[in-house]
Amino acid sequence: MRPTPSGIWQSPYPLLTLASMQWAANTVAGRLAVGEISPMLLASLRWGLVLLVLIAFDARSIRAELPVLRPRWKLLFLLGTAGYTAFTAFFFAAAHHTTGANMSIIQGAMPFFVFTLAFVTRGRRVRLAQALGMVFGVAGVALVATRADPEVIRTLSFNLGDLFMIGATISYAIYTVWLEDRPSVSSLTLFTALAAVALVTSIPLTLIEAATAGTFWPTPKGWLITLLVAIFPSFLAQVFYIRGVELIGPGRAGIFVNLIPVFGAAMAVAFLGEPFGWYQGVGLALVMAGIVLAQKR
Repeated sequence: MRPTPSGIWQSPYPLLTLASMQWAANTVAGRLAVGEISPMLLASLRWGLVLLVLIAFDARSIRAELPVLRPRWKLLFLLGTAGYTAFTAFFFAAAHHTTGANMSIIQGAMPFFVFTLAFVTRGRRVRLAQALGMVFGVAGVALVATRADPEVIRTLSFNLGDLFMIGATISYAIYTVWLEDRPSVSSLTLFTALAAVALVTSIPLTLIEAATAGTFWPTPKGWLITLLVAIFPSFLAQVFYIRGVELIGPGRAGIFVNLIPVFGAAMAVAFLGEPFGWYQGVGLALVMAGIVLAQKR
């Protein structure tokens, strides 16, 4: 991606941290979007906006690299559907049936699914340091999600929404592992193809939403949220993540997902007025320790 400074573009850790930070902001935006726009319409509109920006930004390079993309259309369909459309659909469905604590804890297990898929499909072994990194990361996520409150832990229960969240986590793990097989094109061109797949496959879900629950068209605030979601978590974060996986592989990149609930809690304090607790600081320390351990070869 030519406009990105070469120093940052060659540094996976800042890229992956920024991606996680923007995805955490997506959680806050999702809360602010309630009552402003219906969920699946938000998903379709954001991918439509992203696609327009991508085509306008670098149409010449995209056209030049299309011959490389066409033979890999099956892989592109898998990546766009699993990583973008299926994850979003499962995530929104989970939000209607389970608690935020359960969603954060299950999402914190994503590195486990990434390592497991990489082992089953590619024979990659999980080193002791990586296993410890997963344990530290999940512990940090669980601490933040439960607010270190024994009563929250005691009353945790699992339901249909948790199964949806597991589906979301597995979907993004599939995307992460198979992203290594990406065609030899620029990250921007690859993301354009995936955004096109996400738009096409999200439209049927939007139509189903309209036929069942009804479509709530965006208010002025809803349009602003849609624009911000399209630019940051849907565009920049995805490109940064694609580059991060390219630089250090899916297993080591996937562990950065554990930063999302920690950043999300901090942003909830800053933008939603929620209180800050000691458990958030400890949770961040555990997640960072897990990331450092997972990077050891």
